[in-house]
Amino acid sequence: MPNFIAKSICDKPYPFGKDDVEFLWEVSGRKEKLIYSKSMDQSFFIISKLNEKNSYTIKGEKITRPSRVGLLQKALSVYKDENTKDVVSEAMAFKKTRLLEKPEYIVGINEFLEEFEKLKYNFKQIFIEIGFGSGRHLLYQARNNPNTLIIGIEIYKPSIEQVTKLAKSENLHNVKLVDTDARLLLSLIDSNLIDKIFLHFPVPWDKAEHRRVVSYEFAKECERTLKIGGNFELRTDSKEYFDFSLSLFLALENSQINIKKNQDLSVSSKYEDRWKKMEKDIYDMSYTCIKNSEEIKKESDFSFKNRYDLSKIALNFNNHTIKEEDYFLHFEELYKSDERLIIKLALGAFNKPERCYIKLENETCEYFIKQPLFTRENLKAHKILEDFLNQCKI
Repeated sequence: MPNFIAKSICDKPYPFGKDDVEFLWEVSGRKEKLIYSKSMDQSFFIISKLNEKNSYTIKGEKITRPSRVGLLQKALSVYKDENTKDVVSEAMAFKKTRLLEKPEYIVGINEFLEEFEKLKYNFKQIFIEIGFGSGRHLLYQARNNPNTLIIGIEIYKPSIEQVTKLAKSENLHNVKLVDTDARLLLSLIDSNLIDKIFLHFPVPWDKAEHRRVVSYEFAKECERTLKIGGNFELRTDSKEYFDFSLSLFLALENSQINIKKNQDLSVSSKYEDRWKKMEKDIYDMSYTCIKNSEEIKKESDFSFKNRYDLSKIALNFNNHTIKEEDYFLHFEELYKSDERLIIKLALGAFNKPERCYIKLENETCEYFIKQPLFTRENLKAHKILEDFLNQCKI
């Protein structure tokens, strides 16, 4: 994450900025401040934190960070020049060549879901690749299937930017890259829609199974989103991960599975090349969907309908978690100023939690910068959040 350390802050009055970067206001928490920032078409927080050496660490905030890291780097560079003194160190590596303009390939998950409602009718097939890494396989599929929408899901931003540049250089217009958790995205896609789902060489997480992409819930989502005849393909060098995944897909009510070992594909990832040099075995599992699934019910009401007493909410706030059978709501942190409150939350399903902020201002409340996805678990958690706020309604 880009950051720098300065000995002092100038406390310049808000709003201020330079060029197309603006800093509009700040709120204070127990250990840090959130600074609401805008760069071009993106809004996000940067963090200012007093460290043990009485210097200030200024960095990007993870939940709201923009998909184009160049925008964050530029904002930090402007903040450094405009509102700090005596910079001790910096790790920003800002280059004008980094992605600043909005590429056609990279989208956030909410933006993707909106675009997807149109895109899904424009292509004959839809492929999803989870954790595309260097992009060799994803770009191979895009080149050889021009009438297929190729959706790449990846959480490692340098990979997203690198594959974006490669897709642009090849003039590929059937690629969308989404920075999100694959489990979340699948839970929001229509049933009986996808032709192929690829998961090649995932991190095995041998000592932390709960962190694996594959779970029984994931297997059920693959079954639901795939068309009849559609395939989920796992390719891995981990026999343990292979056996684990096979057992979960066999646990589905209807399973048709093909297994191979040490098969060569038309394209090889850099990890596969490495494993082959080490003479490791490569395992393939292909699950074929033979079931037509029911459509999911999509709800979308994340509004707050009342007006609230901000002083009472601040007084009643404490760090705590509400746990129910299949979802939770965690109140993490309160940030405040004279005009507004910002509350940091974690919520949703235990195996696919989300983190977000709500902003209370002028007696109203809204999810801020990033809205939770419209999952069943998130909607349940939202109702619990409303109950908490309604204790202080006007």
